Amino acid sequence: MIKRISILFFGAILFSSCSKENEGFIPPSKEIEQPIDNEELGTDASVPTFLEGEDPNTSANTWTKVELLSDEFDSTTLNTNKWAVLVNTWIGRPPGIFKEDAVSLSDDNLKVTNYKLPEKEIVNGNEYTHAGSLIRSVNTAKSGMYFECRMKASKTFMSSTFWLINTRNEGSGCDQRTTELDIQETVGRISETVPNWASDHDSGMFSNTHSRNKSCDETKEGSAGASVKFNNKSWEGYHIYAAWWKSPTEILFFLDGEYQSTVNPKERFDLPMYLRMVTETYDWNPVPADGGLTGTTEERTTYYDWVRTWELK
Repeated sequence: MIKRISILFFGAILFSSCSKENEGFIPPSKEIEQPIDNEELGTDASVPTFLEGEDPNTSANTWTKVELLSDEFDSTTLNTNKWAVLVNTWIGRPPGIFKEDAVSLSDDNLKVTNYKLPEKEIVNGNEYTHAGSLIRSVNTAKSGMYFECRMKASKTFMSSTFWLINTRNEGSGCDQRTTELDIQETVGRISETVPNWASDHDSGMFSNTHSRNKSCDETKEGSAGASVKFNNKSWEGYHIYAAWWKSPTEILFFLDGEYQSTVNPKERFDLPMYLRMVTETYDWNPVPADGGLTGTTEERTTYYDWVRTWELK
């Protein structure tokens, strides 16, 4: 059955994985209708997922899988040549802390199951009461690659995400800065009090590019993104979220094999970045009065069916 959605384009940040502040909301400049989803999409792991006529490659080159940045998650253990759990520079935004035991593999899925800590933890003066996790690629991605992930969000106030970011201290000179490419950042439940711009963030694909933490005055900072509005909730089913990092100045976003929008980052995206799959808490979507994690294990879990990365050769 073909469902329909509204696609809303934005010129400003919707929300960020890492930033402490949100920069506000700009109303959509246009709205169009597009078909979405079908369960047969992505069953062929030998080619990228594009609907007919949607492949943006117009060159003589062929999409080739980047194996070190791809995984079908059909094992019961995480492939440590490709992925690692947690980083030593970020343990999560309070009140959500990253825990390794939130991550599991079964039923051909990588799963991150959010849970309430049995006792609150105090780390560096911050109080943590909820657990999510962070999975990151061991290897870096580069401009020109196409990234896609078949994912089902959790039904919690915590996030379900698929994105890329560089490591600032790996750069030098003016390249000592942060670039972030958010392909999908959604939540499964809106808390009682949220800003107006976030009232629908449980029902869509929310993508952004961020440039920040610059070391040179001439480096531009800022955010530019796009949004796709669903007519159902993000947790109601799997979707294929994708982006083509076409060049340092152009990112193309795709949903379920269909082109949605092009975003031009505020600064050049030419630094190597790492893939991340993260469930976390946001300051704009606070813990609900009931604690926010009252659902079943399935409802508290973000499911990653597969991640595939491609480049033209």
